[in-house]
Amino acid sequence: MKQLTHYDIKNQQKQFPITIVCDAIRTPENIGMCFRISESFGVEKIYFHKNSPSLENRKVVKTARNTIAQITHDFYSNFEQLIKQLKAEGNTIIGIEITDKSIEIQDFNFKNYEKIVLLLGSERDGIENIELLDNTIAIPMYGRNSSMNVIHSLAITLYEATNQLRR
Repeated sequence: MKQLTHYDIKNQQKQFPITIVCDAIRTPENIGMCFRISESFGVEKIYFHKNSPSLENRKVVKTARNTIAQITHDFYSNFEQLIKQLKAEGNTIIGIEITDKSIEIQDFNFKNYEKIVLLLGSERDGIENIELLDNTIAIPMYGRNSSMNVIHSLAITLYEATNQLRR
């Protein structure tokens, strides 16, 4: 067995019809990791709130590791307006959030939707207005804690979604 380097690996580059909307995420490391994870899973576009940390922030840049230039991104100021615009463009809005209507991620069929928006809530308060969502999904957890880092939940969700969509 030999450990491979980045130079040894040629990923099958593929883009999926997935957009990420970050609802007021404020931690620079989470912004940077959102770029890195999203690029790794072939996400089309990311939206950040205009008050999110700057993309020139050294923690954002360091954590993103050169992926900022590799993925389309934009900023929004009005959450409700952005969600309505994305719905009008044919997207299904899926919140990664624990609600009384959440479907466990492994039971959610991502293949039923042509264009997907995955919505991430803020680190502290979750998603601003869940009434705008078409669906919510939850990641089953088996410990005492009922939440995890927003970017970890994004990574798990993107793994499940792209695993289903690539088949």
